[in-house]
Amino acid sequence: MSFFATLLNAMPGAVAQGLIWGIMAIGVYVTFRILDIADLTVDGTMCTGAAVCIMMMLSGHNVIVSLIVATLAGMGAGLITGIFHTFMGIPAILSGILTQLALWSVNLKIMGKSNQALNVDKYNLLVSLRYIKGVPIFKNTIVIVAIMIVVLIAILYWFFGTELGCSIRATGCNSNMARAQGINTNFNKVLGLMISNGLVALSSALLAQYQGFADINMGRGAIVIGLAAVIIGEAIFGRIFRNFALTLLSVGFGAVIYYLVLQVVIWLGVDTDLLKMFSAIVVAIFLAIPYWKSRYFAKPVRRGGSADA
Repeated sequence: MSFFATLLNAMPGAVAQGLIWGIMAIGVYVTFRILDIADLTVDGTMCTGAAVCIMMMLSGHNVIVSLIVATLAGMGAGLITGIFHTFMGIPAILSGILTQLALWSVNLKIMGKSNQALNVDKYNLLVSLRYIKGVPIFKNTIVIVAIMIVVLIAILYWFFGTELGCSIRATGCNSNMARAQGINTNFNKVLGLMISNGLVALSSALLAQYQGFADINMGRGAIVIGLAAVIIGEAIFGRIFRNFALTLLSVGFGAVIYYLVLQVVIWLGVDTDLLKMFSAIVVAIFLAIPYWKSRYFAKPVRRGGSADA
């Protein structure tokens, strides 16, 4: 019974962490599904947002201001990737790798060292590991992040329904056709990358507050977690959630499910050194499911006329 009690006790923390990473996963969805770009800038931006937020708060700035500046820093990283890709003609995946590599040095310069801690007793944090249980509902981390996700989804739903948002979606769907319709596809790609990395940076700023520190390695493998959330959400809720807003919500749910499963794996006593490998296997399997369905489980198509002809 003590084992089950330990698992249940860890679940609220897993839900809170899953919701925070869910914001990052929504950012990954923007590039991966809407723009059809695998943006590897995420691993660097995941640290940049945290570093900026922590250093802003250590300098005495308000938590809301720190979150806004961290988001803008992430958008700046997306802008650099977009310029590499559109203005300099570098393939998208290589553009992300170059920006990610540069951000390693930038993040070290921002923090001054490989990690920076933030004491929850000395600073007024928006979210924290301590705000999971035994706190008023308006201060509960799960409630606050859930409200933030709903607000962000509402904003994104409105934006991608505007003329500019639809042009970004058209660019990702078929850039050649969009260009033929007079759409500035390069601008749309840059804007999409900025929105995506802004969301990633916001997520990492919240994560830094939640765990109480920013670390140079905290973004390593972030793209895998984001993809896992996107794929899990689509696999489980894809047939139910057809609306764009609900699709974004399913991505958030995917991140929560991912962290709940991860918590169960840890509870079962699996070596924590193998968690990254576990994440990679989960993503590979969910990515392979559509191919397996079409390749091995699809009903054969009948060709020609009927047998009675």
